[in-house]
Amino acid sequence: MTNATAPQSAAPHGVEWRPGEGTLFRLWAPKHDSIDLVIEGAGASRHPMSVKAEGWKEVLVPEAGPGTRYRFGLPDGLLVPDPASRFQPDDVHGASEVVDPAAFVWSDRDWAGRDWHEVVLYELHIGTFTPEGTFQAAIGKLDHLAALGVTAVEVMPVSDFPGLRNWGYDGVLPYAPDATYGRPEDFKAFVSAAHGRGIAVILDVVYNHFGPDGNYLGAYAPGFFTERHHTPWGAAVNVDGDHSGPVRDYFIGNALYWLTEFHLDGLRFDAVHAILDDSDLHLLRELVETVRNSVTERPIHLLLENEDNVASRLKRDHDGSLGRYTAQWNDDVHHVLHVAATGEDRGYYEAYANKTELLGRALAEGFAYQGEFMPYRDSERGEPSAGLPPGAFVAFLQNHDQIGNRAFGERIGAVAKPGALRAVSAVAFLLPQIPMLFMGEEWGASTPFLFFCDFEGELAEAVRTGRREEFKRFPEFQDPAMRERIPDPEAAETFVASKLKWDEIDQAPHHDQLAWTRRILAVRRTSMVPLTRSMDGHAATFRTLGPGAVAVTWTTRDGTRLHLDANLKADPQDGFEAPSGTELWLEGQAEARRLGPWSVRWTVQQPTR
Repeated sequence: MTNATAPQSAAPHGVEWRPGEGTLFRLWAPKHDSIDLVIEGAGASRHPMSVKAEGWKEVLVPEAGPGTRYRFGLPDGLLVPDPASRFQPDDVHGASEVVDPAAFVWSDRDWAGRDWHEVVLYELHIGTFTPEGTFQAAIGKLDHLAALGVTAVEVMPVSDFPGLRNWGYDGVLPYAPDATYGRPEDFKAFVSAAHGRGIAVILDVVYNHFGPDGNYLGAYAPGFFTERHHTPWGAAVNVDGDHSGPVRDYFIGNALYWLTEFHLDGLRFDAVHAILDDSDLHLLRELVETVRNSVTERPIHLLLENEDNVASRLKRDHDGSLGRYTAQWNDDVHHVLHVAATGEDRGYYEAYANKTELLGRALAEGFAYQGEFMPYRDSERGEPSAGLPPGAFVAFLQNHDQIGNRAFGERIGAVAKPGALRAVSAVAFLLPQIPMLFMGEEWGASTPFLFFCDFEGELAEAVRTGRREEFKRFPEFQDPAMRERIPDPEAAETFVASKLKWDEIDQAPHHDQLAWTRRILAVRRTSMVPLTRSMDGHAATFRTLGPGAVAVTWTTRDGTRLHLDANLKADPQDGFEAPSGTELWLEGQAEARRLGPWSVRWTVQQPTR
């Protein structure tokens, strides 16, 4: 980075502080001809907004500067916050605050970003990462992450949500960091501190829906939504129908806002399969092209969550550079490794159970399902992915969904035996795909990560009931008394139970697990990163040797061969090739052609000159 301060993003939505002139307030409100800007607190006043083209309203207020609190007054008397508010000091129903985006003084002048091949991701939730649950408190844990070998953190959504606790996917004001975590400048301080330790920061953003409480868009801009498409959350966000231009600008502007004003190194886009767009230029295509053309001074990593496994969105240019999105969260790798380690075979795990071919395919080619019929979905899933380089995929054993969507929020360590867990971890952490850990995974944290939120009234009861009813299809929850044991998502103690216990890292067996994780990530840094830099598409081949046993080979551009032999079951397995070259890691027991139970061997063979 070369700038000491961040520029103000040029998004059409939101306010613009103009030193020496005042603040320009803008609102897209095509439903009404008359809208007032209402200044609250000291100097309270009301200002009619001018009507502009295509439903826009605006007014310049000379006396309004940073710190001014305001809302918009609708003709029926309803006061609504700014949908592009930069800060909501009194939560989603309160007044918005004018923020000077250039006031924060950055200390990351020399930050040039992180190359994607160097990335070890670490997903964290600000509210449960530390006892305090704030941006400032999270800064105090960055040295731990740097020593661990983490080079990028992926922060779960921070956009303003109702109440005091939430995963973040119920946000309704995408531009405003939630006040429970701190002010915008606190988030900037976290980013700046991370950069000072060589750690990139990626933010999870949600562009497929708004939360159920605090979303006022329908009151003045009903065109934000459309009945032409529906998602699990109801009417879809309108990105392809009449009047969709301002809606598309809202989200593209949000992406640029986080990347420029907050110096973020990338974004992870939640559930993009639920962004329904039949237009000639899909929102995802316009977004990635705009970002790539707008932020060019450092590497920007754009990650997808996409249940449909659309490999074409990850396609590289002919020279190997990033033509579109950087990578996708690879649920398939999670599923094949989770099934191997735990033996679980219900729900979506049924589609992966006892299918060693899918294990090898996911490790070697990215997606396990590449257009084939998938039983759980009862439909075809995915596109061919072998032509993508391994870096197009993010591999993980745990994340917020895979833990938190379990009834009791158990981490994999609670359902897999230690030897099995250590074996699949040795696969995931050294795999040429980009590895991701979930907070606390490095020491085998004992704390669950439960589903929690903070709604009120009927909505709270509906969420509480719905959470318990969704598990009714499983035999162990047929009994209503058993369902009542599922933690109440609305209870404060459910949130508190999900907070990491940092004192565990000095206790057995957590201390030993932390040391192991540091060692294996050091091997990744010194031995794997140089290899992954030169792996293209079609770099890997695999073969299956028996249930849960695979051998995978990746070949780099210069002919170096990376070998993985993995026996992910409780019985020994014969038939592996005798290793040649240098052994990088051995987990478990191995002879030349035989691996013991839960054993993993990584070797590298240099080309013959």
